[in-house]
Amino acid sequence: MHADTKIRQLLDQLNTVIVGKSAQVSDCVGCLLAGGHLLIEDVPGVGKTTLAHALSRSFGLQFARVQFTADLMPSDLVGISIYERGREGFVFHPGPVFAQVLLADEINRASPKTQSALLEAMEEKQVTVEGQTRALPVPFFVIATQNPFDQLGTYALPESQLDRFHMRISLGYPDRAAERELLRGADRRELIEQLPAVLSPADLARLQAEVLAVHAAEPVLEYLQDLVAATRSGRWFAQGLSPRAALAVVRAAKAQAFLQGRNYVAPDDIAAILPQTAAHRLVPVSDAGRGAMEQVRAMIDATPIP
Repeated sequence: MHADTKIRQLLDQLNTVIVGKSAQVSDCVGCLLAGGHLLIEDVPGVGKTTLAHALSRSFGLQFARVQFTADLMPSDLVGISIYERGREGFVFHPGPVFAQVLLADEINRASPKTQSALLEAMEEKQVTVEGQTRALPVPFFVIATQNPFDQLGTYALPESQLDRFHMRISLGYPDRAAERELLRGADRRELIEQLPAVLSPADLARLQAEVLAVHAAEPVLEYLQDLVAATRSGRWFAQGLSPRAALAVVRAAKAQAFLQGRNYVAPDDIAAILPQTAAHRLVPVSDAGRGAMEQVRAMIDATPIP
């Protein structure tokens, strides 16, 4: 099974906008093919918003962007009912959450109340406004960006909300050659405006079904369970991965295999995708002296492959 030519086209297009970050771009595409929400954490100015915008355009999805601020109210996100005299009743005005891709920019600047409104949308694919439940569009993805916690005016995202993100990635600074290309090239905003949609929503649904059909054999699941058990052993992390997190790893590994043109998951797929899928859900033991990403990688190295 060859990864769809449209997927190649999609990745090539994204790599012309986000230069020199093909591994991260591939992870982002895999995350959306696995049907998950994506968190991009990095310092300002390295292309987080550009990447989110380019992803939604290339996937051919309707896009809304919300700049999260301390005074953003839940109703600014989900919408509000306003009394209209002509209709002699309340009329619902939907908020930006009713888009297929919601870019939640600097999500950790919003208050916990607004974050919890987003949480319901991410988990249930619906929102409750004034006691009435309204379904969100299909597909519905949240791509959130956040600045590192040590920056002023940020609220740490609660564990329950971090757990709703399928993957967390960082872009990091570009290497010298990629930065030179950025300095020499066209304005990124103009580039994004010209991006054609490579996929339609129907293409996306078909590809997501193909990702789900990728086979994960028993030894591979055994290996994943060994890794999950290691996170719960108390040696590496304060608390281990939940069954929901383990399911997220399987879906992400299937997408990883699919992007490599395979219809089966290899142990390498699990190892390659685990840091991005698991690290944001884990807190290293206090004497680790490493960040969660590095700790996950160290744990993978210490766990034998079947």
